[in-house]
Amino acid sequence: MLLSKFSQSPAFSHPLKICLGFSQGMIPTPTEVQQVQALLNQGTFWAQGRDLAELTTALLASDVVVTAWDGGKLIGMARALSDRVYRATIWDVVVLPDYRGLGLGKQLVKTLLESPELKNVERVYLMTTHHQAFYERFGFQINATTTMVMVLTQPPPSHHPA
Repeated sequence: MLLSKFSQSPAFSHPLKICLGFSQGMIPTPTEVQQVQALLNQGTFWAQGRDLAELTTALLASDVVVTAWDGGKLIGMARALSDRVYRATIWDVVVLPDYRGLGLGKQLVKTLLESPELKNVERVYLMTTHHQAFYERFGFQINATTTMVMVLTQPPPSHHPA
């Protein structure tokens, strides 16, 4: 579902657009999942080499996905999981390097936070390594009461022996 056309930049021949879901709806096409994989490979250090089937599962299990497009090219995305009341977590806020600095990341996060799945949630969490100042602009704060983030790392399903 098209939410908005992003302000025209002289560098691009047509307006960039922000969508709730993907270009044609809430379920990504196989081509769109491939574009998500390419976006993560080019735009992150933490999500490179993700398996297409596992990415499809993660996208379908996400409560809200917001995407940014330049024509038919996926140039940014963000997603979240939410119980719609108490807690939500934002994941995978990514913009391709050539499109950074245009405000797309801001639009992606703003759209997530205003979505029905997150707008009334008591606490929204996220984890970031380098971009605390970016998220502070939205009101995020370092959680002083959390002294440790605990992680259980398990091999993905594709790596389990049959």
